[in-house]
Amino acid sequence: MNKICHLFGIQYPIIQGGMAWCSGWQLASAVSNAGGLGLLGAGSMHPDTLREHLHKCRQATDKPFGVNVPLMYPEIESIMQILVEENVKIVFTSAGSPKTWTDFLHEHGMKVVHVVSSLRFAMKCEEVGVDAIVAEGFEAGGHNGREETTTMCLIPAIRKMCTVPLIAAGGIATGEGILAARALGADGVQIGTRFALTEESSAHFTFKDRCLRLNEGDTILTLKQLAPTRLVKNDFYHQIEEAEQRGASIDELRNILGRGRAKKGIFEGDIFDGELEIGQIASLIKRLQPVDEVMKELISDYNEALRRMQDTLPL
Repeated sequence: MNKICHLFGIQYPIIQGGMAWCSGWQLASAVSNAGGLGLLGAGSMHPDTLREHLHKCRQATDKPFGVNVPLMYPEIESIMQILVEENVKIVFTSAGSPKTWTDFLHEHGMKVVHVVSSLRFAMKCEEVGVDAIVAEGFEAGGHNGREETTTMCLIPAIRKMCTVPLIAAGGIATGEGILAARALGADGVQIGTRFALTEESSAHFTFKDRCLRLNEGDTILTLKQLAPTRLVKNDFYHQIEEAEQRGASIDELRNILGRGRAKKGIFEGDIFDGELEIGQIASLIKRLQPVDEVMKELISDYNEALRRMQDTLPL
């Protein structure tokens, strides 16, 4: 049996990324009901909001689901206490050191997966005993690693040095992409952008509509002096670009960014002044679909791509 399926008790080794402002209970439960692993995105939830989404998700599915927790979250202790009180079984951590909370989560019976963008951090994850690693290439939307390592380079490098189950992320939105990740050594995949642009995603319709009309090159990794972030090129991005080109200080860039910029763009639908976080792969996605249809398409296209590869003569 596939390592990821066995670890989480799911049918397919497909995890929905726990994306801020996109990954509420409707998306997470739909992915879990379709045979994958849905994740609630705690990064955009107040503690009481997370508790509410946990309750609603349990009402909507009897399948396994988890929570993604950015470790730099300002109310991290409250979030961790809620995970314990609500008997959450699967936690994906990101944006911080896995050493800080992994033992605590394990002591309370949770499976712990940490998101990394480099081989160095993957090896640290294995040292502290995480149950699996998500290796995310810089094709991904939102916050990225400073190394700017692509998924195609990152997965085989980590597979060579680490033995824990490995989940590939970044630039994966098709069955062919899943097969490619498996060929590189991944045991499963985490998909963000494709699920962010589904009917069940909590992102604003205007944000989804804008992302479904993106072309190649319409996203870019920026804000590198603060925290590298892949954004859609819009008025806000051009403000940042102009400031960076004239050598703006970190404080000025923080002032331009302000507070709530991602909520403004993704959740409220301000496609001009909002922070529109989405992956490069968005340029391949042109239709708003329900999750169940997306999952069936991923599996069908994966199997068809596998058959084509098996029919190909060896090199």
